[in-house]
Amino acid sequence: MTKETSKQGVSRISVSLPESLLIELDQMVGERGFESRSHAISSMIHHQLMDHRHEHGNDIMAGTINLVYKHRTPGLQKQLSELQHVYIDEVISSLHINLMDAQTLEVILVQGPAQRLKEITHKLESCRGVISGKLQMSTALLPPVHPLPVAESA
Repeated sequence: MTKETSKQGVSRISVSLPESLLIELDQMVGERGFESRSHAISSMIHHQLMDHRHEHGNDIMAGTINLVYKHRTPGLQKQLSELQHVYIDEVISSLHINLMDAQTLEVILVQGPAQRLKEITHKLESCRGVISGKLQMSTALLPPVHPLPVAESA
């Protein structure tokens, strides 16, 4: 792999790929509407680096927790709500969507340290009646909703 740096802060690299992988890459570029191979590869590298940071770092992240659950499970909605109150510093908002077959999709907007967001997700998805749970994080941050007042000293 070789590297050249341009004046705009973009680096050029050269990558060797097996022909079959290049064909698949070109198909994906067309199907997903990327501007170029470079754009597609840059996007893939970005996603891999974010995944790496999520697993090995504790950066402040914004994201969503997507849950699908059986809304008729006794006490489940109360349990999910109470867990969100426990993590009130990280839970920004939630949206409930009623699905077919007595299921609910809940999308919870969260922000905080990556490890803490994973902890919240694991606790929510381990509740009896939750069918599936997934955390999707981004390095982008939400602006503060409202700054808390600074405590005055006596």
